Amino acid sequence: MEMSQRLLKPENCYLHIIDPQERLMSQIYEADRVVLGIKKMIHCAQILGLQIIANTQYKKGLGLYVPELETLMSGVDRPDKVEFNALANPETRQLIAQLPATVSTGILVGVETHICIYQTALGLQETGLQPWVVTDAVSSRNPENSERGLSQLQSMGISTGPAEMIIYELLARAGTKKFKAVLPHIL
Repeated sequence: MEMSQRLLKPENCYLHIIDPQERLMSQIYEADRVVLGIKKMIHCAQILGLQIIANTQYKKGLGLYVPELETLMSGVDRPDKVEFNALANPETRQLIAQLPATVSTGILVGVETHICIYQTALGLQETGLQPWVVTDAVSSRNPENSERGLSQLQSMGISTGPAEMIIYELLARAGTKKFKAVLPHIL
């Protein structure tokens, strides 16, 4: 399978936040790292104008997002789901379908890598979108499961990398107003 790789542009991406909820995050390996990575990506998305879609997994049982992220969710569509593949959720699938035609890539952050991130990445592929998984903004309860999930995604040709990698790719250059606005969130 030959794949053509192109540098990403903000108009071609949206950010998808998966399930960083209080009761679940309390069990996640390196949860603080994950929350920090998600925060970086939210600030970047807001500054660069990327649409943000988010999900909760059975909010009644797992609660709201951790407080550091909950405060950033104002105005963000956030369907509650019981499906592991967020795109199997009708409300989420509808939000994806309403994205601008220029959007070709879904940037995935959240938990758990080997379950909801993995299945949502495959769901994006099924709809014709390219998933891009932010490695320092995902994890699982067991670090080995997270590593295996990332390894499987990579073996399937799905792009993965740290938040800074994709943020600098989306920025493309230093010295701009957007670069200066993003910088405090990544240093």
